[in-house]
Amino acid sequence: MADESGRTLVCSVLFLDLIGYSKKAVAEQHEAKHQFNSALTEALDLLKRRDRVIVDTGDGAAVVFLGDPEDAMIVGLAMREGRVAMRLGINLGPVRLISDLNDQTNVIGDGINVAQRIMSFAEPGQLLVSHSYYEVVTRVSEHYKRIFLRVGKMQDKHVRDHDIYLVDDEVRLGEDDVLAPRAEAAAPREPAKVADTGANLMISGSSRSSVEEMLRKLVAQGASALSQPGQVGAKWYASCSHPSKAQFDCKVENVGLKRVITGPSRQAVADKVADLVSYGAKQVGDIEEVDGRWTAICDTQR
Repeated sequence: MADESGRTLVCSVLFLDLIGYSKKAVAEQHEAKHQFNSALTEALDLLKRRDRVIVDTGDGAAVVFLGDPEDAMIVGLAMREGRVAMRLGINLGPVRLISDLNDQTNVIGDGINVAQRIMSFAEPGQLLVSHSYYEVVTRVSEHYKRIFLRVGKMQDKHVRDHDIYLVDDEVRLGEDDVLAPRAEAAAPREPAKVADTGANLMISGSSRSSVEEMLRKLVAQGASALSQPGQVGAKWYASCSHPSKAQFDCKVENVGLKRVITGPSRQAVADKVADLVSYGAKQVGDIEEVDGRWTAICDTQR
């Protein structure tokens, strides 16, 4: 890569971060990094090309692909399928190759910085990509358009917005297709799950009806639907805004000498109960979920 040093290139960058690495003992960190390095070597061996730069970040790595943007997706999916727990993010952007103090090739620039931001938004095991990468890779093949779900805009600690896309969890590396949805027996209907992405809420489920049901509940609480249920791989997804702030406020109703507190989350109700207890009330029983609302009862004793 010496001949490329000093040049600014537009590259695909895969950023990988080991989960809980900093909390491990030194011996455990050594073993985790060994497993990670071995897995990354095997994933990179899937590619015929060697036009890449690997930057060791201590608790992970950044791989800068100088050629085909698909390479980042192939390696990202291979790493996601491994046994090592990590977060993954891909971005397409400008980077500059430089020589560090050890005369080794290193990488700086917005392309790698944004890749790290995209990765930081991921939950453990998730592979997220930036809008710039999505725009390019979905023009490589129609197949790619079926594996992404738009999460929406998210803001990093530098108050910079990023449009984020999730690579469907069911997508795996295939033998004939580079990317192929995993074939599985139909799963029993389960309630849809709601993930807080910061800017909005993402709903996922095994069936359209479960996602629609959850979306209706959130809209009834004041949310606005941002996308209707759509299928990506074997799952259904939708997104919506956060319910209005009023919906997050707890309600307190007087019933005789008791007060019934209801709210959208256990923590919200617990905080309100703590306020009442500080004024002499006594909590009666546990905080429980009743008809989709968390509920607690306090005895005012007066």
